[in-house]
Formats: sequence, structure tokens, C-alpha cells
Amino acid sequence: MEKRTDRKGRLLHNGESQRKDGRYAYKYIENGKPKFIYSWKLVSTDRVPKGKRDCVALRDMIRAIQKDLDDGIDTTGGKMTVCQLYQRYINSRANVRKATVQGRNNLMEALKNDSLGNVNIDKLKLSEAKAWAYRMKEKYSFSTIKNMKRSLNATFYLAIQDDLLRKNPFDFALTDVIENDTKTKEALTEEQTKALLDFVKIDCTYKAYYPAIVILLNTGLRISEMCGLTLSDLDFDNRMIDINHQLKKDKDGYYIEPPKSDSGYRKVPMTDLVYEALQEVIRSQNNAQPIVVDGYSTFIFLNKQGYPMYNACYTTTFRNLVKKYRKITQKELPNITPHILRHTFCTNMANRGMTPTNLQYVMGHKNITMTLGYYAHGGYQSAQAEMQRLTA
Repeated sequence: MEKRTDRKGRLLHNGESQRKDGRYAYKYIENGKPKFIYSWKLVSTDRVPKGKRDCVALRDMIRAIQKDLDDGIDTTGGKMTVCQLYQRYINSRANVRKATVQGRNNLMEALKNDSLGNVNIDKLKLSEAKAWAYRMKEKYSFSTIKNMKRSLNATFYLAIQDDLLRKNPFDFALTDVIENDTKTKEALTEEQTKALLDFVKIDCTYKAYYPAIVILLNTGLRISEMCGLTLSDLDFDNRMIDINHQLKKDKDGYYIEPPKSDSGYRKVPMTDLVYEALQEVIRSQNNAQPIVVDGYSTFIFLNKQGYPMYNACYTTTFRNLVKKYRKITQKELPNITPHILRHTFCTNMANRGMTPTNLQYVMGHKNITMTLGYYAHGGYQSAQAEMQRLTA
């Protein structure tokens, strides 16, 4: 059989041909269907015709395709866009919480509004993924971008498992691209805690929140766990709080979720301060509405209308509380959130010598590493007291 040659007299391999316009073509079979690729160059040293864009040589493309076929890579899947791949990832992990669904929706919207979303996954380079992260810093915080990148990293890992890709373009350290400008959350000092409680206790507007602040400072509960407390969760005889669910609210209304992790299921001891604060909350309830949320009722913490309190209520209230404190006292007080109060409790317990395992249990931390981080918040005074105690 006569071998085919190109216009330069070079022998063409099986599947290779040259079209009338000078372009080279290669035909191959994948999954029983014929596929074609084209290039103006047969080998990398060829020059493209005048007026034509430079391109990858046909035989370089053939070698890449053959390697993919040999390794079982589905080359057709590479034509999927980043948005389409992310939707596949979402569909493969559908059993998630409402907060996760909202986060996924936000990321999908961000992808659709950026050029990255329409890029074919087999064309996406590491440099382009990094450029995306850099663009996102104009719109989002470092922690948000970090979460988005983590999701995309998992998404492209799925593509590798499905034999659609060979490499993960999101496998890079985010701090190589943008600075971590997240402000470290500082626990309140004893002086700041006392100043806060003294002010709230006598303020006509905010004294109603005094018991809640005391409870957060002395239990370390997550705010959604405290908001979800019902009468049946409180065992006053044994001085114990049973944490077995969270109360949250979004645009669709209230809803119940299980604790953040399996470690979130726990029984938190009531100190005398907490015992008295809970009794005060129950005594001061007015106009309680007969609301039932996913089977839960008789909620403890209610707003003025008699409906359950939720995270955003306390966040806004605490922000306004600090503004009023600064205005009236002309003194500084750091911004306070429910999480800062939880952070303060954990730091105080660590500094007072509570064992890491017990503190991990009370906090409901999934990982002991997270708990151990609070033992690094000690200062001179706590170090001095600890040394005196140990050497006494």
C-alpha cells in the first residue's frame, strides 16, 4: 500500500492527513465514536502559514491524546465547563445542611459572574486558577475565598477520580496569591468582661440581655445552640444542659439542625451563675408564642414579640451595645459577637487549667487541635499564676 505524504514529502502516520487548505488532521476512535483534531503544524518545528495563529503541533496533540487514552482519561469530559463540573460535584454530594446549600449557591453565582465559570476544565491552568483567586479578593474576604477554593479543589479532585483530568489546578496555597488579612479573634480580658457585665446590668435597654451574656461567657455554647434550648433540654435538678440541636433562621423562617458535628452532642454543666441566669430568663418570659419548629417548642430565649431569638438578633444587639458603651463611658471596648463570648469562655477555661480533653468535650470541638489552640492564649499573669500553683 502506498504511504501518504504531506506537501513537503513527509510520510504521514496512520490516521494523519493533510487537508486542501494545508491543515493537518488526525482521526481516532474513542468510546466507539470517531474524533478529529486539527493543527497547522505537523511537528513543533513547523511554521504556521502567514496570518494564522501559532498552535500545538498535530503530533504533540496525538501523543497527549494517546497518553490520556492509555491512562483511561475521558477526553470528552474535558469539554465540560467549570460551572458544569461544579454542578456535577454538587449532585454527587446532595445530602448537606441548609447552610452548605447556601454556600454552594453563592459559589455557583460567583463562577457564573466570572470568566472562569465558562472555561473548559481541560483548558484550565494553574495560573488561571490563581488569577481567579486574586480577582475574588476585590469582592470577598480571605476566609470566604478560602472556603470557595476548598470547594473547587474538591470539585477538581472529583474530576480526577472520574478520569476526566490528570491534574488539579486548585491544588495551591491560597496565601501564595493573596494575603491572609483575617483579624485574629481576641478573647475579652477579665477587665473587659467585668466592664461589659457592669454596664449591661444597669443599662435600661440592654439589661434584658444580661442573662444571655452570662450564659455564653460561662458555657461556651454556640449561639445557635443557645437559641435552640427548650425547657426539656434543661435539667435543673442535676445542673445540666443537654445540647442536641441548633435553631437557625433564614429567609424561609426558622429551622432545626443537628449539632455541628457528632462531638456537638454533649451535656454542659450548669455553674451557679448559669443556673441563676437560666432561671431569670424563664421568669422574665412575656408573650411567649406557641411556635413549633420541626417538632421543637417551649424555646427559652425569646424576643419582645415572644418568638425565638436567633444568631443575627444577638449579633446586631451586641454591636449596638458596644457603640452605646463607648458613647456613654468614653472608654474602649472591643467589638463583641456571640462567638467572641464563646472564645472568651474557652480561653478562660484553658488558662485556669481545665484539661484539654474535658474542654474539648464542653466546647463540642470535633478536633482536639482546635481546643489546644486556646492554650496558646495565655499571658504573663496566667503563666505566673500557673507557675506559682505548680511550684507551691
